[in-house]
Amino acid sequence: MVNPVEMDQGDQAEGPLFSPSLQAIPMPGIRRMINTAAGMEDVIHLSIGQPDFPTPQHIVEAHIDALRDGYTGYTMDAGLPELLSELARYYSNRYDRELTEDNFLVTTGATEAMYLALTATAAPGRQFIVTDPTFLLYAPLIRMNGGEVKIIPTRPEHGHQIDPQEVIDAIGMRTFAIVLNSPSNPSGAVYPRETIEAIVQEAAYRGVYVFADEVYDHILLEEGMQFPSVINCTSDLDHVMSISSFSKTFSMAGFRIGWMISSQGAIKKLRRYHMFTTTVASTPAQWAGVAALQGDMSCVDEMNAEYRRRRDRVVELVSETPHLTGYVPQGAFYVFPSLPPRTDATDLSLRMLEETGVCVIPGDAFGDTCGNAIRISFSNSMENIEEAFARMQPWLAKQKF
Repeated sequence: MVNPVEMDQGDQAEGPLFSPSLQAIPMPGIRRMINTAAGMEDVIHLSIGQPDFPTPQHIVEAHIDALRDGYTGYTMDAGLPELLSELARYYSNRYDRELTEDNFLVTTGATEAMYLALTATAAPGRQFIVTDPTFLLYAPLIRMNGGEVKIIPTRPEHGHQIDPQEVIDAIGMRTFAIVLNSPSNPSGAVYPRETIEAIVQEAAYRGVYVFADEVYDHILLEEGMQFPSVINCTSDLDHVMSISSFSKTFSMAGFRIGWMISSQGAIKKLRRYHMFTTTVASTPAQWAGVAALQGDMSCVDEMNAEYRRRRDRVVELVSETPHLTGYVPQGAFYVFPSLPPRTDATDLSLRMLEETGVCVIPGDAFGDTCGNAIRISFSNSMENIEEAFARMQPWLAKQKF
């Protein structure tokens, strides 16, 4: 998903033009690092949050064909009918439950889908439970609309898995929703089915919604692993919403096609809101999405096999790196190792970038409880990964903590 608007802290909403709610949007740590790296030479990025593979050719050709065939106007507000039909067919089969086109809303990337879900529901007096670390989009959107964020920290020694009982115990009278992100950005944690079921079932019983960012749902790094979505862990869709996109699965980040799955009633309401945000998603890109779902899925398996190979090597390299403590991520293409306690990872990451040319993302970009961690992306070639650690390891060995 795209980064929030870049804004200097000192400039936030000081003049009469901007709403005070913009103060809830921080300067993203991801953007700060990438902006610094942009002015340097010979930088190796272990920071990028998008696939490094080319978009499969049959998807590219479908996009070009749509342009040539004149499919450049607006679609229906919920999305291209052919894409809605394919999404319903694909996810009905994948999650072994009947879904119809009316359970889907096609959006301009998963970012818009999450924006719609959170800004349409966050309000003063409503509390949202959010894990930490987690993707940087959720908490600012909740706060800028008057909602309250209640943080549930996860622990590196547990691979950043969440304890479902801890989430359940955090539900109070003002709790309106729980936001989940699995597979997780930045940790790569994949929550097991029993965790998702426990949270979803208790939330339904208590009248609490569950919004699930499942954009990495196909990037699973354990052989034979099945993805437990909120969609197949609930008896009905009245209290859940799943959000995903083509960006990570098919290396289509720039196509900006995402969607949400929920009850027909929720989708009907959000369709109206969608019309007042981006109106509709790109029509030719939606045709590319049809091709992705109808085509050979071996391209996804091939990308995952390479991610798995890189993951295994990165886990080894982290274990060999002075002052880094890691674990084995199960999904996405990230690992989130810890530095010694009380380390300022932002300062360390900036110095490491300037002195070694290796760009990682400091942990405070993803929450308040992980300032001594760094996110390492292995969405880069094995050659670049090896070279990056060859620079990082001797540099970190010299640091005093």
